[in-house]
Amino acid sequence: MRRLTDGEIQQELTELTGWTGDARGLVRPYTWRSFAEAIAFVNEVAAVAEAAQHHPDIDIRYRAVTVRLVTHDAGGVTDRDVATARAIERAAEGLTDA
Repeated sequence: MRRLTDGEIQQELTELTGWTGDARGLVRPYTWRSFAEAIAFVNEVAAVAEAAQHHPDIDIRYRAVTVRLVTHDAGGVTDRDVATARAIERAAEGLTDA
């Protein structure tokens, strides 16, 4: 799988609301109204990840959840990370963050 260039990553980030990143990974923080809502979101991310067979790093801090995507086998960000970020965004749309 081909790694995206810095320019390609920056171009993709223009279409991914709230995401930041570089060649080391794509990152998106979320804040939810409660711990239960944060965990519900994490469960949605888990379903997306399983379907894609591409699993993000997830950091949970009470109501704050940070998702990080990188294709470790490729040594950087690939189209697979971008596609998974888009799928996570679609999953989050049905939930209400703080």
